[in-house]
Amino acid sequence: MGFVLKVEGSEAIELGMDNIKTVSYKTDTPNDSNARSTDVGTTLQITGKIITATDGDGADDTKKLALWSLVPAEKADCYRKVTVDVIAADQVVRQITFPNAFIVDYTERFGDTEGVGEFALLLKQKKDKTEYIKLDGGFNA
Repeated sequence: MGFVLKVEGSEAIELGMDNIKTVSYKTDTPNDSNARSTDVGTTLQITGKIITATDGDGADDTKKLALWSLVPAEKADCYRKVTVDVIAADQVVRQITFPNAFIVDYTERFGDTEGVGEFALLLKQKKDKTEYIKLDGGFNA
């Protein structure tokens, strides 16, 4: 199984199967509600590797993720379109699209023995735009 992340906004960001290790999608409603709540939130948790550029190769786009995480809420560019493809056996099992995603948390971790860094990205869809999320799948990669 593999994953592809595409971010569209002021600049394109793309991470592929070499980078991404896990993807977790979550729809969240208040746990103390006795009926279906109108307070629905959605998140994407993505973890992966930061691949070091070697032999003249370009660096991966994790640096662009880090820079996006610094964009303040006052700027429209803090919201971007995010698409994640979950791929197995050359089939897109799930395609998740957040048209107005923003970064809640972004972390990078480096150690002196691993050889590569690791990142963790927590994205949310803007709550008043939840109805525009697309969940698709079942087509060729």
